[in-house]
Amino acid sequence: MTASQTSVVIIGGGPGGYEAALGAAQLGAQVTVVEAEGLGGATVLTDCVPSKALIATADFMDRFSAAKRIGVGFDGAPGDQGVTAHLSDINARIMGLAAAQSRDIQERLESAGVDVVQGRGRLAGRDAVEVVDADGTAEQLPADIVLVATGARPRILDSAVPDGRRILTWQQIYELEALPEHLVVIGSGVTGAELAHAYLGLGSAVTLVSSRDRVLPGQDADAANVLEDVFRRRGMTVLNRSRAAAVRVVGDGVVVTLEDGREVAASHALLAVGSLPNTADVGLEEAGVDLTPPGHVVVDRVSRTSVPGVYAAGDCTGVLPLASVAAMQGRIAIAHALGDAVAPLSLGRVSSNIFTDPEIATVGVAQSDIDEGRVDARTVMLPLTKNPRAKMQNVRDGFVKIFARRGSDTILGGVVVAPRASELIFPIALAVATRLNVDQFASTFTVYPSMSGSIAEAARQLHSVAD
Repeated sequence: MTASQTSVVIIGGGPGGYEAALGAAQLGAQVTVVEAEGLGGATVLTDCVPSKALIATADFMDRFSAAKRIGVGFDGAPGDQGVTAHLSDINARIMGLAAAQSRDIQERLESAGVDVVQGRGRLAGRDAVEVVDADGTAEQLPADIVLVATGARPRILDSAVPDGRRILTWQQIYELEALPEHLVVIGSGVTGAELAHAYLGLGSAVTLVSSRDRVLPGQDADAANVLEDVFRRRGMTVLNRSRAAAVRVVGDGVVVTLEDGREVAASHALLAVGSLPNTADVGLEEAGVDLTPPGHVVVDRVSRTSVPGVYAAGDCTGVLPLASVAAMQGRIAIAHALGDAVAPLSLGRVSSNIFTDPEIATVGVAQSDIDEGRVDARTVMLPLTKNPRAKMQNVRDGFVKIFARRGSDTILGGVVVAPRASELIFPIALAVATRLNVDQFASTFTVYPSMSGSIAEAARQLHSVAD
């Protein structure tokens, strides 16, 4: 069977789905994407794109409050010298950006010859997908290859049921008309930390409830400690080793009850306690597709499920909840299914970023891998307070950390905590992917002065002299 004779049906139009569709169309397959909510999925419409736009707005506001620290004032300007967040206007802009991005994705798919069908898709056996539209009308699409990319949804607590007004999930916050006076964020993982940072920057009082010893418990400890110090210095209340037991609406606010009996009164509460895969009522179990106990689709490194011809990508697989990983899983699945050249997914090369201020970017092995003896490597960490460009930009927090294998000096990973760390991590990611050693990396010229100079300097300090 040639690719041009192959019908590919993709359930879900998020990054895993639409990137797979573009790849399949490029290889000549007949491609259909089934999507109920809008192309781009939650990543574009209610999660990644809106949240990062909200954070960018908060960071823009912070430039004004930081102006005096670099000798800039607004003398002579009438009225209040501060800036005010008009949340309804901010959210309208954010959702407009999300909608525009969704339209751009649709145009790309249509220009590539992909059919987009609006409706909810589910497997109808191993070689067909049933689509039910908004009117309840059902049709079946024949499929030689099926890719399931249905994503995930916010996890909620039985004792803290969101109402969309006072108790919110991260997908509901863009419906707020006014800035919360006091927001309690329950959960200190990536989503919780990012949104706590955003609302603090916009002007809300923020309490962050963390069930662990520190915020971002799954991240580099040095980076998490820097961020927690910044949060506290900027006025955020961080409650470590505290777990929310319940949230209830009381009058015009909420009361968050912690497991130790303490109560926190606030105007709003935001749940950021993880996610659940959207794999119910997709026909997976009936088709024989293996699922984990939480409901994630079991896949191998080329995105195959337990059923021949059925692949899966993105958050519904639970592999790594990043849009970039979902997109790569989708592309790998299609390449494998259609017989194109393909390399299995390698999570060791994945770079990720937390969009707080400062940002936290990581790639490759982690400090915990070294500390616990799983990887034999040396570490150098340089604070950005010594970097001349950082001084010019009034950067007071952050560092660069690089890990190199003992003996060969091959770069295995790194951490950057800095403004725009998401951009600064790329050269380290490139070094990890191409197996550069510290000498090859450090011999590349960097601009002076620049933040990237600290990355090269860290590599120079990892140079080892032969015995």
